[in-house]
Amino acid sequence: MRKLLVVPALISALLAGCGSTPMSSDQAGASVEDRNATTTVQTPPVQTVTPGDGGNASRLAELTNPASPLSKRSVYFDFDSFVLRPEFQPLVEVHARFLLANPDVRMLIQGNADERGSREYNLALGQKRSDALRRGLTLLGVPEDQIESVSLGEEKPRCVDSSEECWAENRRADMLYSGEF
Repeated sequence: MRKLLVVPALISALLAGCGSTPMSSDQAGASVEDRNATTTVQTPPVQTVTPGDGGNASRLAELTNPASPLSKRSVYFDFDSFVLRPEFQPLVEVHARFLLANPDVRMLIQGNADERGSREYNLALGQKRSDALRRGLTLLGVPEDQIESVSLGEEKPRCVDSSEECWAENRRADMLYSGEF
């Protein structure tokens, strides 16, 4: 009989110990963010990159001119890697110089992966690839707020065959300029 009374007594003692007491005014907690406050964030205007842009037409035409290195917009990666290969360093430098010369132009980097691996793994790998390219551009002086990096994972393949050549085409980071995304 005593054992039956001990269990409820222990439970009620435990619940009483877990009870909270109201804080006094000298024990104020962390402040709470006021979500009703109205703040205006000024964002710089984004220039649309199109060849028919009036005075900017000549510099922006380079982006679509096949003879210009700026028309090359993809950086490729090795299998299961997000390290920028040395052969793409000159391409990264050309795009960095263009962005530095045109601070009103924004870039979106889309990281991609081949179909091997889980969807979650490929999204993470695509993000690491786009971040690696972004880091390469920022190390060359491009402001971080001029570049955005996202991952598409395996969702935007350039080639759909199941071969090493095709998978190599899908392991990439693509550079898009404002007006193209």
